[in-house]
Amino acid sequence: METTHRLFVDDSRDLRAVADDSVELVVTSPPYPMIEMWDDLFADLDPAISSELESGNGQAAFEAMHTQLDQVWDELERVLVDGGIACINVGDATRSLEDSFRVYPNHARVTEAFEDRGFDPLPDILWRKPTNSAAKFMGSGMIPPNAYVTLEHEYVLIFRNGGDRRAFEPGADRRYEAAYFWEERNRWFTDVWTDVKGELQGLEGVPDDVRERSGAYPLEIPYRLLCMYSAYGDTVLDPFWGTGTTTLAAMCAGRNSIGYELEDTFLEVFEDRIDDIGTLSRSVGRTRLERHREFVDRRRADGDDLGYEAVNYETPVMTKMESEVLFREVESVNRTDSGYAVEHVPLETRN
Repeated sequence: METTHRLFVDDSRDLRAVADDSVELVVTSPPYPMIEMWDDLFADLDPAISSELESGNGQAAFEAMHTQLDQVWDELERVLVDGGIACINVGDATRSLEDSFRVYPNHARVTEAFEDRGFDPLPDILWRKPTNSAAKFMGSGMIPPNAYVTLEHEYVLIFRNGGDRRAFEPGADRRYEAAYFWEERNRWFTDVWTDVKGELQGLEGVPDDVRERSGAYPLEIPYRLLCMYSAYGDTVLDPFWGTGTTTLAAMCAGRNSIGYELEDTFLEVFEDRIDDIGTLSRSVGRTRLERHREFVDRRRADGDDLGYEAVNYETPVMTKMESEVLFREVESVNRTDSGYAVEHVPLETRN
């Protein structure tokens, strides 16, 4: 099985290289309005944003920043298939302007934007990110009532394009081979992920101003979302590609991908990140199998029996739907004019 991964150094407000109805899934983390590390990026797109910030008009700056993101959401409506899913990782912002401190609810504004474009909101996910310091911003020390809660979570907002779910041909191998285990379903399809942590990205040798504009999420997040909301052979789009974490996840998960990124330096970083993609993809699949076998051992120790056998691996499974699960690992990566062509083979493991 071969997957393709196309990369564009371009502005995702115009996805002209992506055809209508050609993407099954979007997984991305945009720059967060009203987070200072992205002020310059938004100001480059609309110079009026700088004026609003300098004048202390936070609400106007917030809306102007989201107006720039809205142009990307317009494009997602066009390129996503009917029933396709968009997963938007975003955090709210807290900020003081003109000595006034408040929260800017990015998740609410993004949800409104997608609803305006005909997307159906689905239940979202919260995951806890590590904070920069153990100290909390109190506002008034230890004396009530003027302290503020510290934001320690981000949202994965989930939307479906149109009201209908995607349809597949009966018994489609690419769908059943992409099944997840019963216990993975129970862990993944919950609205709070407490087992995912943020991570620092390896950006050695990258200019300071570029490093400061990277806000990559942990690989576990896009990998889970790809497994949850796509099948083998589907295409995932990340219009805010950054250091390519979504593409790494797609390579590990056996999906095609498209990435858009304004900063070409990140593509150089990605070249280093894929050096060991074969090992990484193999490790991801084997870890899932090992965790499943640990789950089986615990069930058996409790006296429970699993009613089905996996076809491709020597392990029982809970349901018939997961019996055909087949993991893929990367065998080779070849550079192309527009990105990468990746050859996948079935994951083989020891018993």
